Amino acid sequence: MTQPDPESRLLRLLPWGDDDKAAVLVTDGTETFLSRLADRVEEQQIETAGLVLKLTRPMVEDGAHITASELRRAARRLIESLTDLLLIAESRGRRIPPYAEPDDADT
Repeated sequence: MTQPDPESRLLRLLPWGDDDKAAVLVTDGTETFLSRLADRVEEQQIETAGLVLKLTRPMVEDGAHITASELRRAARRLIESLTDLLLIAESRGRRIPPYAEPDDADT
């Protein structure tokens, strides 16, 4: 088996961690069991965030009858979802290759 070029190693932020410490996968960009698992977890987190948003939106509408405790619980879920989404965005943003420099002929 050919070993990947050490210069081609990428760091992928994983959508889980411990005590606000990021979990990172060192990869050469090929698909692995762990990268597929991370993709599935990210999908679930995105779907959950959409559901949380859908369920909490009516709670802040004019005329909504909600207790302070219910509002705090909703805010905690929204914060958790936003935190997950920001980590996903950061992870995916790091994997986007930089723009190529335009050739002189292209300008």
